[in-house]
Amino acid sequence: MKQWYMLTLVGEDRAGIVAAVTRELFNCGSNLGEAAMVRLGGNFSVMLMVEYGGDPELLQQALSGVIERFSLNLHLMQISGELHHHLEPNLQLTVYGADRTGIVAEVTAALAENGFHILDMRTDVAGSSSEPIYVMQIEGFCSLGVAELLPRLKAAAAQQVEIALREIDLMIG
Repeated sequence: MKQWYMLTLVGEDRAGIVAAVTRELFNCGSNLGEAAMVRLGGNFSVMLMVEYGGDPELLQQALSGVIERFSLNLHLMQISGELHHHLEPNLQLTVYGADRTGIVAEVTAALAENGFHILDMRTDVAGSSSEPIYVMQIEGFCSLGVAELLPRLKAAAAQQVEIALREIDLMIG
């Protein structure tokens, strides 16, 4: 019986990682589900939902050559593979502010207090080394609309942070 796993790989960003990993997964009879890949500060991270019918140790062994070749760290965890059962984002939040400790913690706490379910979050540091600007983009689902949620977020946000909130038009149908 096939089982779903979350396969996580982290290492220095190099060309060919995705091709090598997915080729080995294909060769051992795995099926891929949803995936998320990102490059952060020169490092590569991937999370793959992998459906596999064998022993998970054999799956790890099948990937050992790729892991060694690219100096990757691997984590494999059994999960329930609930494909196509997820929330669609209805709101997008953008935050800009002078880079300082605590921005992410403050904003995400305010979101959580208002029932905002974060589905995707990306952050970056822009500006210059002498005047860094922290940029955060979040997509998520919340039953509150922009008119109700935005004032609550602005009241909870620290000084020197600019917040923009907009509805996402998915154009489904």
